[in-house]
Amino acid sequence: MKKALTIAATMLLLAVVAKAGGLMTNTNYHIAFDRMMARGATFDIDAVYSNPAGLVWSQHEGWQLSFNMQKPFQYRDIEASVSQPYATAIGLEQHKFKGKASADPFVPALFATYKHDRWAVGFMAGIVGSGGKCRYDDGVPQFAIPVRGMMSQVATGINTAAGAQVVPFDFYQLNAFMEGKQYIYGIQANFSYRINDHWSAAAGLRANIYDGYNRGYVIATTDNAIVTGAMGSGDLLKLDLDIDQRGWGMCPFISVNYKYDRLVVTGRYEFRSKLDIPNDTKVLALDAAPALKAQPQFAAAATMAEPYKDGVKTRFDMPSLLSLAVGYEFTDKLRATAEYHFFDDKNSKMSGDRQDELTAGTNEFLLGVEYDINDKFTVSCGGQRTDYGLSDTYQTNTSFACDSYSIGFGAAYNVTKQLRVNAGYFCSLYSDYTRNTNYSSIPVAETYSRTNNVFGLGIDYKF
Repeated sequence: MKKALTIAATMLLLAVVAKAGGLMTNTNYHIAFDRMMARGATFDIDAVYSNPAGLVWSQHEGWQLSFNMQKPFQYRDIEASVSQPYATAIGLEQHKFKGKASADPFVPALFATYKHDRWAVGFMAGIVGSGGKCRYDDGVPQFAIPVRGMMSQVATGINTAAGAQVVPFDFYQLNAFMEGKQYIYGIQANFSYRINDHWSAAAGLRANIYDGYNRGYVIATTDNAIVTGAMGSGDLLKLDLDIDQRGWGMCPFISVNYKYDRLVVTGRYEFRSKLDIPNDTKVLALDAAPALKAQPQFAAAATMAEPYKDGVKTRFDMPSLLSLAVGYEFTDKLRATAEYHFFDDKNSKMSGDRQDELTAGTNEFLLGVEYDINDKFTVSCGGQRTDYGLSDTYQTNTSFACDSYSIGFGAAYNVTKQLRVNAGYFCSLYSDYTRNTNYSSIPVAETYSRTNNVFGLGIDYKF
């Protein structure tokens, strides 16, 4: 029992901090992505990110600005199923742990370009990685189930010693909370040059600034007099965690664009950005009843908390990215683009070396179509397939991924020759991921599920 309670506390430490791991990169900054998705062959202002070398093919000479706002609505749920006889012993057979993700009040992005003849410069600021908060108001299975198991052992031990059932399995109260935040802000600049009538190239640099925190607690208490007498305290277990994490890294990138009549072929490569983030630990406290603190397992739990102490660094690298796109203008009004992304996640350092558990990097396939109804109104739609190299050992309760299909649609309206308004919506349809695991020798089947809906509104202005 004592060992199990200590293991539960240690697992909570791991679960909370693991929120910082995972696949980090965002690609949706401009609303044109929301409504079309495949933007790798564009010459519009969002080419600052999706096709920097294409900026020199824009028909507009001078400055352009764009401001974009996106509001995501996301849920990340874990359904845990415990088989018999364990379910009866811990008083839990099936439960859905609901995680709500948010980005308040919205996700912004700012673009600016200046073009003159054969050259152009571009600037962008936005949230280039992760981007939000996620909270579980009743914790996650990774520690809720072990704690229940430990309490069951407490009751069993006391009842065995008494020779009768004097303590019920639900003699305790468990109060748990977990919340994590991750934002990677990006500020980039790039220079583009048209080499001849068909080729252009660009190079740039982006600063990636990490800002995150992990906060959580678990408190197990009892007012049962028999248990209190046996344990020496009404508080069986307390754990508090409050850690801020901030740091930055640099990401150079290059881009090429080939244009022949109505055909556009592009390539872009972003180098890996090393993010080695130190802990700014406000609170890291583990306490237990005296009978538990005297055990060597409690000291082991304190040792396992070492990585989360103040000043200790954790890796949150953003992976290198290869993007290839082919666009074709079928008529003066109808355009389409096919695109491919490869994120080299396996060679990007993650917290706890989780990248070693991936079977492959991430592959994305995108397709988008855009049609000008008239000089004022443009409509578009698109889709994306995202395939991660997931494995059971990569997934954790607080940092899990699910393969998905995404679809988006929207419109652009030219208010004047200088002012354009973009509106878009996209949603991601995730495939549930199920794995079998165990917590403190309790077998559990977990199903991870996610939902994602994004609404976006943006303004482009030409000077």
